[in-house]
Amino acid sequence: MLADGVLVVGTGLLGTSVGLALRRAGVDVRLRDTKAEVLNEAIRMGAGRAESPDDAPAALAVVAVPPEAVGTVVADVLSSGDASYATDVASVKVLPAAEVRARLADSGRYVGSHPMAGREISGPGGALADLFEGRPWVLCPDDQTDQQVVTRALAVARLVGASPVTMTIDDHDAAVALVSHAPHLVAVLMAARLVDAPAHEVRLAGPGVADVTRVAAGDPALWTEILAANAHAVRSVLTDVRRDLDRLLAALETSESARADLYQIMRSGVEGRSRLPGKHGAEHTEFATVAVVVDDRPGQLAKLFADVGAAGANVEDVRIDHSPGQPLGMVEIDVRPGTDVTLRDALTERGWNVHA
Repeated sequence: MLADGVLVVGTGLLGTSVGLALRRAGVDVRLRDTKAEVLNEAIRMGAGRAESPDDAPAALAVVAVPPEAVGTVVADVLSSGDASYATDVASVKVLPAAEVRARLADSGRYVGSHPMAGREISGPGGALADLFEGRPWVLCPDDQTDQQVVTRALAVARLVGASPVTMTIDDHDAAVALVSHAPHLVAVLMAARLVDAPAHEVRLAGPGVADVTRVAAGDPALWTEILAANAHAVRSVLTDVRRDLDRLLAALETSESARADLYQIMRSGVEGRSRLPGKHGAEHTEFATVAVVVDDRPGQLAKLFADVGAAGANVEDVRIDHSPGQPLGMVEIDVRPGTDVTLRDALTERGWNVHA
């Protein structure tokens, strides 16, 4: 069904990652971007080839442009015959769907989609062939959608290693407001507290604040477009957050009842986090952590992971924290409960400084 190849329009992080993953699966990928230098970088990375005027219509166009441009690009690709069907990968779906319908009489050849994957690094240089592996890829067909475009978009999602999920456009935008857009804003607000903070305070920052503010490093221009396109759903989530923040401020009093309410708020955080899916979308699992002190010297991480592999441990997650002002780092390795003791013993025998 993808024998005629895939046209990727927009060779930023997501578009280039789609190209890399499809090329790995043996699909003919042709690339298009309005910026020649961006297109050439994606081609150099192996994400596909530049489209040619002699190309037959692609089986599917994957439009990877900002939300406000999706409608125009999809209409152009389908009207020109450059592709038989089209999907997009924008992180909002209501706005693109409305604009495609407004611009295209035969809008059934388009289906909105959204891979729930990304990085704080923008541009083709941040692209990864395995970016989508195990991640949900949402498809949003409606009663006017041609089954062929759904079939082809599903094929792309599966070929890149994602897990397809079907939702309405309204349900999708409400969901991403909760799990992506509002959390991004909370991270931004917390990171903004650091701008004018005294240097001696910021110097104490550890992995906790780094984890909380990680996504705040995303492209401000792109995120402004995303948030503007999903403003209503994001406002709804933030209104609830504001209510909880007011409750938290009241709980930070000195009375015994306030202390009990503070505990309940903290407890709700534990319960909410436990609902997050685990690796590859599996049920959430709490792992045991093995913390190892590593010298900041070339080859140390490779040696550590080789020793972890020799010990027979399956690494579920890993975090690296550098000690401020010290040539040392702490590597935290998450493993299945029950295997952590064996791993600690094995690494200690190999000379590693393992924290209890």
